[in-house]
Amino acid sequence: MSEKRLPAREEMDQEYCWKLEDIFETDAAWEKALRGLEKETENIRELRGSLSGSAEQLVRGLEAVTGLEEKFESVYVYASQKCHQDMGNPKYQEMAGKAESLSVRISDAVSFAEPEILRVDEKRLSRWMEEYEPLRFYKRYLDEILRRKPHVLPEEQEAILARAEEMGNSPKKIFMAFNNADIDFGTIQDEKGEEAVLTNGNYLSFLESADRRVRKAAFERLYQVYGQHKYMLAANFEANLKQARFFAEARYYGSPLEAALDGGNIPVSVYAGLIAAVHEKRAAMGRYMALRRRLLKLKEVHMYDLYVPMLPGAGRSYTFQQAKEVVKKGLAVLGGDYLNILEEGFSGGWIDVYENKGKRSGAYSWGAYGSHPYVLLNFSGNLNSVFTLAHEMGHAIHSYYSDQEQPYLYAGYRIFVAEVASTVNEYLLIRHLLGSAESREEKAGLLNYLLEQFRGTLYRQTMFAEFEKEAHSLLAREGSVPAETLCSLYGGLNREYYGPDVVCDPEIALEWSRIPHFYTPFYVYQYATGFSAAIAIGEKILKGEPGSRENYKKFLQGGCAQDPLELLKICGVDMTEGEPVKAALEVFENCVEELEELTKENFMKN
Repeated sequence: MSEKRLPAREEMDQEYCWKLEDIFETDAAWEKALRGLEKETENIRELRGSLSGSAEQLVRGLEAVTGLEEKFESVYVYASQKCHQDMGNPKYQEMAGKAESLSVRISDAVSFAEPEILRVDEKRLSRWMEEYEPLRFYKRYLDEILRRKPHVLPEEQEAILARAEEMGNSPKKIFMAFNNADIDFGTIQDEKGEEAVLTNGNYLSFLESADRRVRKAAFERLYQVYGQHKYMLAANFEANLKQARFFAEARYYGSPLEAALDGGNIPVSVYAGLIAAVHEKRAAMGRYMALRRRLLKLKEVHMYDLYVPMLPGAGRSYTFQQAKEVVKKGLAVLGGDYLNILEEGFSGGWIDVYENKGKRSGAYSWGAYGSHPYVLLNFSGNLNSVFTLAHEMGHAIHSYYSDQEQPYLYAGYRIFVAEVASTVNEYLLIRHLLGSAESREEKAGLLNYLLEQFRGTLYRQTMFAEFEKEAHSLLAREGSVPAETLCSLYGGLNREYYGPDVVCDPEIALEWSRIPHFYTPFYVYQYATGFSAAIAIGEKILKGEPGSRENYKKFLQGGCAQDPLELLKICGVDMTEGEPVKAALEVFENCVEELEELTKENFMKN
């Protein structure tokens, strides 16, 4: 998609904008809630020293703390999403800043809770649990605190760490402001030779262009601009690495990786096993790249050739209404109750559809307990946009099921399983489309799309995960990671993962500088593990395995009432063994082979 000018937020059709008034009717109502929470935050400090007195006092304190956090979630989400719809709006920048500051104050105010709980003798705590029924509701919560006991500090130190979180978030905030509001890529010439605005939101659309000149121009222009800021971006990224190291060391973790995985009780071996499994199958990626070169009739494949469909079956355009209908058909296998929720999201103001000036790039699902989920899109009408809709609605419906079934304390699912529901939706959709393909050409085009999901999610996100692991390790060894080091590391990994049939253009070494998820350390690997788990679940549902659909919905309802690995076992998926990753890679190999067979006689026209 190209345009001469992005519309301003106030010019957008409200039919395609999310309804944040479902959280707060007006900005004034939000301000009132904020002021109330500021007072409540100060009042909560009066509970300091009381939690270890008796079972009744402990319950009273936990109710106050979790109640404050639940109400704050609505304040934080509303302000953040108002800001995300126009990152250049000073009013909503200020509101988001107020919410962020209050977040730090709340963390500081409640920082006494865990240290006080940990001062209670465990036998005494067990006796309280037996004798006072209201405390049993908090058993899972208290067990998690006790599990992390070696990493919880004395009260005064916890308060200092809570106040330090605002500084710790600074690299991410700086990057988001730069990447969404400040950066300007200017224009390139589109397929018609007309000047077209290049943005983070439409960059992928240009890379999917059949005109190689357009792909190359977009690629080179984007990285030319990032290259102009690479030293600032490297300094900011190094600051992000250092804040992760600081908090990990302060809590006596062996590494930032160990600290990041501990929240979901995920063994570091799962992370290492993912990278090792993908390394074993890198030859399959080389085979796929060789097929891409042949089908595109290129002497050599460059990095800007990776997103253009190799075959015509995946190249059509969709209106948003058509996209919704396609998604509904693809997910029909999940049953009428799931489709009813999906339709409620489509028609109920959950989704912010189109790009506007200043809008945050990419896509996400988010929300606050007590109101419906929300989905931010930058819908551009290609097949990828259809799958992004299915993906984000998977997140949203996961949250919907969890919020309906679980109390606030146990509703928020862990990051490790966050990508499972979204990817199950995508996998069911692609299998539906493949099953209904009316020609060899269409099926081949859709296989092309599925293979791209493997490349972009299982291979590329694992490459991202390896980059993160190595970048954090370099900081630990060298004390600094300058721009040249980051570029060398990233460029080298690209060459290793893509193999000899791809020219890793020098510009791609800068890609690390534009990945928002790197500012949430060790998040991206879960796209790859989640993708693998989703394929396993999707296969069970599609094959009609008894209980598979019901077990999947039990998983969706689970929130964080169990550890992520245990929740996946409800669906018959064990990520500790590494088998789902290996099985997914075998599916990739089989799909490459199937596409090779379908295209022995290339039906593409010159």
